[in-house]
Amino acid sequence: MIISTTDSIDGRRVGMYLGVVAGQAVLGTNFVRDFFAGIRDVIGGRAGSYEKELRKAKTVALEEMAEKAEELGADAMVGVDLDYEHLGAGDRSMLMVSANGTAVKLAK
Repeated sequence: MIISTTDSIDGRRVGMYLGVVAGQAVLGTNFVRDFFAGIRDVIGGRAGSYEKELRKAKTVALEEMAEKAEELGADAMVGVDLDYEHLGAGDRSMLMVSANGTAVKLAK
């Protein structure tokens, strides 16, 4: 599956637009990670555990979107957009990543 943030695939022509597809991933964080991320926020530095969770959520959202595109018979997705959100507060916080794009069938 070709995934592109642009509205076209270089060197290929879109034969058919199949529709908008989306994938979401919501992952819970935990109090220990939040605590150490809070310390890093004060003293500076990267919050590795959060970065790892964001990468994981992005992968899940893109895979879910690709599965839906494949079900429509797509061989590519164009105009893909990723959005990141932090939901909740305190010990009930969660990370959400949503991926949206247009499933297309490329011309032969």
